[in-house]
Amino acid sequence: MTKLTDVQFPFAGSPAPDLITGGQPTAEDFKTMAAAGLKHVINLRPTTEDAGFDEAALAAKLGIRYTLIPIAGAGDLTEENAKKLDAAMAATPGQPTLIHCASSNRVGGLLAVRAARVQGKSNDEALAFGRAGGLTKMEPQVAQILADLG
Repeated sequence: MTKLTDVQFPFAGSPAPDLITGGQPTAEDFKTMAAAGLKHVINLRPTTEDAGFDEAALAAKLGIRYTLIPIAGAGDLTEENAKKLDAAMAATPGQPTLIHCASSNRVGGLLAVRAARVQGKSNDEALAFGRAGGLTKMEPQVAQILADLG
């Protein structure tokens, strides 16, 4: 049987147990992940970004919980959205969860804000966790957001 961490899709990572991060999976990737035990998908792509298929409908068909938290860019990396992410993750504790956007950069950014402002991690720890979750080009902006949130 395929393990979730063995599924190859763009920018795939696993920054914590039962947490998979990455870019946009294909419909086939979702089917493979469902067979490997995926229980929850948190999509950070706004509905204006076309995935090429109806992700919510596919998740429902596969019996996977689906949550949409639209993050269009750094301006949406807010404490409010970090709390939404935290609540979504808390809905399926200990169950395999995928958080994705197009490239995993927004995933890492929102994970960093969550780590700092919801979980009480230092800004350095939060940025390190964000990098493990896919944060790349947006790191300077995320570092500024964390500093501004104080």
